[in-house]
Amino acid sequence: MSESASAETVLRLDGVCKRFGSNTVLDHVSFDIKQHEVVALLGPSGSGKSTLMKCVNLLEQVDDGQIWLSDTDITDPRINMDRARARIGVVFQQFNLFPHMTVLNNVTLAARKVFKWDRAQAEKKAMSLLKRIGMDHKANEYPDRLSGGQQQRVAICRALMTEPELLLLDEITSALDPLLVGEVLDMVAELKDQGATILMATHEMSFAHKAADRIVLLRHGTIAENGTPEDVMDNSSDPETQAFFRSYHS
Repeated sequence: MSESASAETVLRLDGVCKRFGSNTVLDHVSFDIKQHEVVALLGPSGSGKSTLMKCVNLLEQVDDGQIWLSDTDITDPRINMDRARARIGVVFQQFNLFPHMTVLNNVTLAARKVFKWDRAQAEKKAMSLLKRIGMDHKANEYPDRLSGGQQQRVAICRALMTEPELLLLDEITSALDPLLVGEVLDMVAELKDQGATILMATHEMSFAHKAADRIVLLRHGTIAENGTPEDVMDNSSDPETQAFFRSYHS
């Protein structure tokens, strides 16, 4: 049995539906993500990507179906939502760093306040993460002294602090100057090499092709394609899929 076939399932969506009034945004969406797998969530604007990410992070409640994080049904209304969220690291397109806190305090905040780490333990781990991305010399700077790319890398460090089971990356380069996109994507590639389990919504098609193990393509709230980057992005026989990817190369 291959490693991916035998790997533990970290995230499983089973028939997930989400409606806003009469508008069905997600319609029986089902897929899973194995441990150490990177899945890129692609699709045109309005296809349901952001809503799906919010459902996984429990910012939106599903109307039907289940979402499992390892062996926990996180859509069960009886679960402790804060405890479930603490197992997921999330990075949004807006960096959401606290402007009145230094880089070091931003990165250690959740570990200290939610997980009750002592300050010395949290700061040691944070400095190790910051050093890994060449940002340890900025530990005492405030976010407004950093470039957008630097702020986003700090946000990724913050998400990694407590070693989450799953990392959600929601359009993390869309607010960046094009010149800064590369440094953030380099960090994601490094996380992949280190074995992180990642679900990322992105418009960076060449990066998705290179970094993702699997592509899930949403269209009108349903899964249009689910396969390897080669199968979905290069070799799909579906005319709508072909047109979608062609629009990024025109």
